[in-house]
Amino acid sequence: MNKFGLSVLVFIITILTFKGCVPSRPDYEEAKYTSSRLIIKLEANRRKIKTFRGTGVINVNSPQAKANFEIVLKKPDSIKVSIFGPLGICLAEIFVTKKNFLFYDTMNNNLYEGNVKNDILKRIFKVDISFDELIDAFAGSVNLSEKLGVEPDKYLVNDEQYIMTYIDSLKNNSTTYNINISDLAITDYTLTDLSGKEFVKGKYTDFKTYEEVPVPYKSILENRKGNQKLEISYRSMEINKFNGKLDINLPSGVNRIKL
Repeated sequence: MNKFGLSVLVFIITILTFKGCVPSRPDYEEAKYTSSRLIIKLEANRRKIKTFRGTGVINVNSPQAKANFEIVLKKPDSIKVSIFGPLGICLAEIFVTKKNFLFYDTMNNNLYEGNVKNDILKRIFKVDISFDELIDAFAGSVNLSEKLGVEPDKYLVNDEQYIMTYIDSLKNNSTTYNINISDLAITDYTLTDLSGKEFVKGKYTDFKTYEEVPVPYKSILENRKGNQKLEISYRSMEINKFNGKLDINLPSGVNRIKL
């Protein structure tokens, strides 16, 4: 082989060797989303969760209260929560729909019932929250349905996350969402005024994937304005497996109290 041919061969081998040494980029880096496609994908993920069942610990600081609990929810309109004390004794069972609620005090055999109105959910769960927000809180979801078709005012993409910010000048506030590029998990969201003062903050960690949807085992929701904080830590959960009927099995002789 002449010197020219040998030089070309060495050059080709060098190029191939160099390419082989360059690490391949993860698949998600090849297909980063535009903001509109990202919102559609995130909402599609949230809506994939039809039923949710989980056990864990709930902690509320308004006033301070901590307990073991079990949650079963069926979207869009049913939630059942059981609260347990020492030795696994059931202290209360709560069944809530968009219109009605039942609160069963097992220790005193009293059943409180009525319509979901005014501040009844705040009185039950000790946080100022709507029914739909309650479902999303227990499922570790963030509802972005109102953002469908709305371009964010700021859209940043770094090596690990998408960062979307929506500014509402009429309400003098701004909402920012942080989303992992790798699995599209929403890790944080904050609601601030336009000076940057935080009003509401959500933080989600310890994700596991169910049916391609990242679900957090730990959620922390804070309402700084109302000095309220809700922490939910799951030990176990089941997604889209519950097929039963949500209700409370009441003993005979229960005392019914209408509110």
